[in-house]
Amino acid sequence: MKTVIVTPRSLSAEGHPALRRIDAAGYAVTFPAPGRRPTEEELIAALDGCVGYLAGVETISRRLIAAAGGLKVISRNGVGVDNIDLEAAAEHGITVARAVGANARGVAELAVGHMLAAARGIPAGDAALKSGTWQRERGIELRDRTLGLMGCGCVGQIVARLAGALDMRVCAYDPFPRQDFRPGGRFSFNSFDEVIAVSDVISLHCPPRSDRHVIGAGEIARMKTGVILINTAREGLVDTPALIDALNAGTIRSYCIDAFESEPPRERTLVSHPRVIATAHIGGFTRESVDLAAETAVDNLLGALARE
Repeated sequence: MKTVIVTPRSLSAEGHPALRRIDAAGYAVTFPAPGRRPTEEELIAALDGCVGYLAGVETISRRLIAAAGGLKVISRNGVGVDNIDLEAAAEHGITVARAVGANARGVAELAVGHMLAAARGIPAGDAALKSGTWQRERGIELRDRTLGLMGCGCVGQIVARLAGALDMRVCAYDPFPRQDFRPGGRFSFNSFDEVIAVSDVISLHCPPRSDRHVIGAGEIARMKTGVILINTAREGLVDTPALIDALNAGTIRSYCIDAFESEPPRERTLVSHPRVIATAHIGGFTRESVDLAAETAVDNLLGALARE
């Protein structure tokens, strides 16, 4: 029987009804590392003889692809494929499929939740009360403030609509802006530099760059003092040392992060900073997003295998 491996933690920990369709199609389903991100060596061992790979956010390197001799399809349960060596996949004739938009609502709602938590100091107030301290932090209201979006695709568009409902101005940068996107309210597409300069809150919804950080020391220096920076996409979008300097100086009010290069993060300097709100990659980890992403990824996987 031909094998399909499944690695997303949201599916491998407890399974999912969508995976039964892989069984029904005549494939054996295996989990190389149930409930955690597999290592490259575990993946190389598991991919021996595999035809399908339902993948999470783990790195799928050229070495890994070269070792997976029979692999036909890599189907992501999300939209990001920056963790996959696409050139190597193409060279080996492997189809790469994405579950576009499947977890967009979950990620967007978390970004807005982070924004509200940072504006009102909710995590710090909760932690203080739990420790027996009565602590009040003066917050800010979001009405009439400017939200800057770096990326206005599936996730960014939902964030824009939710921010409009909070009476915020929204300015977005996207290299390929959808001119038919008109959420109403005070929304506009702007240049990258304009978004950096005018925003009170900046939320990142874009892929990482191969040559440099999207937000580095230069970009931070041009931001408003007291800006809230939200990153539910990839840790590598932001230059961490420059960010920590700005947090220590108070030029960045709060940094909110949900996705890390290493999960759980090995380096604790960032997540333990008092101006940082950190969550354990839960953006797409909702009942609805997991279900939709699983169904879409299985559809893509079986469709591609059928064509093969």
